Amino acid sequence: QVQLVESGGGSVQAGGSLKLSCVASRYSFSSDCGMYWYRQAPGKERELVSSITKSGTTSYVDSVKGRFTISQDNAKNTMYLEMNSLKTEDTAVYYCAARLAYASGSCRPSPTVWGQGTQVTVSS
Repeated sequence: QVQLVESGGGSVQAGGSLKLSCVASRYSFSSDCGMYWYRQAPGKERELVSSITKSGTTSYVDSVKGRFTISQDNAKNTMYLEMNSLKTEDTAVYYCAARLAYASGSCRPSPTVWGQGTQVTVSS
């Protein structure tokens, strides 16, 4: 069973940086379908922040483009989110998620495995 464990959250001042990590146990970066970073701020809906497919294609929500970088280290079974120039509006709980493949190799339509979340707080 795939398990995801995030770390790296914390409190920083606006303009600062943090790097989140997500260790993915039993997830295959070569055959499963993609990994994601979501965030949820108090009173707001969960938001997709960034994603990376098994081929390495990345995407970002407009609000973080140019500031956040998603990456993965297959040898360490770890996905990262490097966050620079942080803003107060980036404050949220950040979750990593995985979209798995069926036994046939086709991809499930959405992420089905979630980490426990890590808090990021950006103060002015």
